Amino acid sequence: MITQQRVMEILKEAGVLLEGHFKLTSGRHSNKYLQCAKIFRNTRYSEELCAALAEQYCHDKVQIVIGPAMGAVQMAYEVGRALRCENFFTERGEDGKMVLRRGFAVNPGDRVLVVEDVVTTGGSVLEVIELVKEAGGEVVGVGSIVDRTGGKIDFGVPFKAVISVDVESWEPEECPLCRAGAPEPVKPGSRKI
Repeated sequence: MITQQRVMEILKEAGVLLEGHFKLTSGRHSNKYLQCAKIFRNTRYSEELCAALAEQYCHDKVQIVIGPAMGAVQMAYEVGRALRCENFFTERGEDGKMVLRRGFAVNPGDRVLVVEDVVTTGGSVLEVIELVKEAGGEVVGVGSIVDRTGGKIDFGVPFKAVISVDVESWEPEECPLCRAGAPEPVKPGSRKI
């Protein structure tokens, strides 16, 4: 079992925690951003963290691990590898909704674990859960490396994270950084950080 101290060591070593003024995927603003993609630059980090998550679901008879692209493609692979099962990823279709392509399919009764590197609002995860249910699959749980909600989110299925942190975020019109005249927020991934 990985310790919270070890998780924080990895996040620091990998340069995951950034500070500044950020626009999150949800549209909310924050003074902190967790760039979990940096974990996957080094297999030493990704293997250890994804194995720690997989360990929490090792008795749930998971058959497929699915993560939304782009952030959870490598994560789904690593967690699937640790659980010794298939792994898929979803993509945005032409209508903007999550879809399975490339021959990936969930069959009725398949036991699916949905993964995401960081959960803030859970929007993408909820879309993947709905996609799995529409195909007749059973969502056995949701897993993330980082839960930014501090345990406040409810997906209607077990949700487990390697680490849970409560990082503040605000609607743009309520952002204290904007009110204080801070430079425009950076949308991580849209420029080199």
